[in-house]
Amino acid sequence: MTVLNRVAKNTGFLYLRMAITIFISLYSTRLILAALGVEDFGIYSLVGGLIALLGFLNSSMAAATQRFMSFAQGAGEIENVKRIFNMSTILHFGMAILVVIVLEILGVFLFNGFLNISEDRLNVAESVYQFMIISTFFTVISVPYEAVITSHENMLFYAILGIIESIFKLGIAIYITYGALSLPTGLSLNEGAITIVYTSYDSLFVYGFCMAALSIFLLLVNRVYCHLKYTECAFNFKLYYDKVLFKDMCSFAGWSFFGSSAGIITNYGQGILLNVFFGTKANAGQGIANQVSGQLEAFSANMMKALNPVLVKSEGANDRENMLRIALSGSKLSFVIFAIFAVPFILEIEYLLDLWLVEVPDYAIPFAALLLSRRLIAQLFGSLTTCVLATGQIKSFQLSTSLIEFLPLIISSFLFIKGFDPYWLYVVLIVTVIIRCFGITLYFSEKKCGLKISYFIKEVIIPSTFCVTLSTFLSFVPLLIMDTSLIRLLVVTVVFVFSFLIISYFLLLNRKEKNSLLNLVGIIKLKALKV
Repeated sequence: MTVLNRVAKNTGFLYLRMAITIFISLYSTRLILAALGVEDFGIYSLVGGLIALLGFLNSSMAAATQRFMSFAQGAGEIENVKRIFNMSTILHFGMAILVVIVLEILGVFLFNGFLNISEDRLNVAESVYQFMIISTFFTVISVPYEAVITSHENMLFYAILGIIESIFKLGIAIYITYGALSLPTGLSLNEGAITIVYTSYDSLFVYGFCMAALSIFLLLVNRVYCHLKYTECAFNFKLYYDKVLFKDMCSFAGWSFFGSSAGIITNYGQGILLNVFFGTKANAGQGIANQVSGQLEAFSANMMKALNPVLVKSEGANDRENMLRIALSGSKLSFVIFAIFAVPFILEIEYLLDLWLVEVPDYAIPFAALLLSRRLIAQLFGSLTTCVLATGQIKSFQLSTSLIEFLPLIISSFLFIKGFDPYWLYVVLIVTVIIRCFGITLYFSEKKCGLKISYFIKEVIIPSTFCVTLSTFLSFVPLLIMDTSLIRLLVVTVVFVFSFLIISYFLLLNRKEKNSLLNLVGIIKLKALKV
């Protein structure tokens, strides 16, 4: 199977997963927001929302381990994968213990007057935080299994597990909305008759517990599947212990962990910053913005998840020219895919949030629009980051990136003290992502991978910016002449999508990419006719 067919097949599995899960997830959020209320939803976004950020940690650390596995597979060193798995298991168990200790220390600081949470909700917020810590431990120790699945490009199992997760989350949302109001908690003796005693449970407590339990259950399923499916998932530390390999993995994983931790601290710090200055209502708006951005970004992230192992295997096979060629194509396609969904959403964001939610939290509209704009910029550079990581020389890259990650917290703190509105946090985030991408990512892509910056700007940045700007301008016509309605939403979306795809085909894609796209369309047609 060719690289193109393999990536297309895996991307197809991931899009099937997304097609099923996105609407389930959005409806689940609507139910949870209505059941918890704005204040409790804000508390969960602030405290329990760290569980969602741990998904980012899990993916980042899995990408680090997967780099070693895919590199070994690309170099034809299959036996070495067993050593990598065993060393990775030891490494991540130690990391899990370290992370738990750090979070427990942080919790003492957060819940002793620092967070802006009402006194009557402080105990349940602390409970949700403890659920998150337990989930964290299992998340970190399961990283090697995530890496195994990704390195084998087994996106079918990944898609199935994602669908199961969404169904369970919907079940939890329905349970919290309709079933957790009065639960049997014991028995009592009343005039010789035994009766069931019912007690009203705290919905936020139940929701936090169920979400943590679900994450642990899914991680255990991951582990069991990998041990049954893949021969390298066998513990034999004595046989496969490799001091040199362990040292290399510690260095690589340590710097990856440093970079991932910086991102998590910054993202979680944003929530704390908003909470301290603006309260839990701002956290509710942030939670909705993150939900919107995460769901829409999945469209492009799925393609990159299928593409990343191919990039690393190309580096492992010492075929850097092919890696860079695929990376540039990946940058264009991920940008196009994300823009197709993000730009119409930004243009019609107020109508869409009113349509989706019973009550739209304060600040949700500007937060979501600015966050989507930030991630649209970052899409152009995602594959380049994978290329830099694939080289294994990541110390200076992760250090530089991490330092930039902390800037928004420092700058935004100063702005909020001066009385600026909360949406300025996301304005600062846009500025810093531009600095990080155009400065750090491009610099290290040239230094470590041999990328020509002028060529990347000419082939990717300029045409991508022109295509999305022109298409957005065309979409403003129905936006200005029509009243807010479902029909206008459809017209704006159709105008943008069709104009953007046509313009991108002629101005963004090169000849090889056009031929590959046409070949892929031909393959899909042939398979459709056979069915």
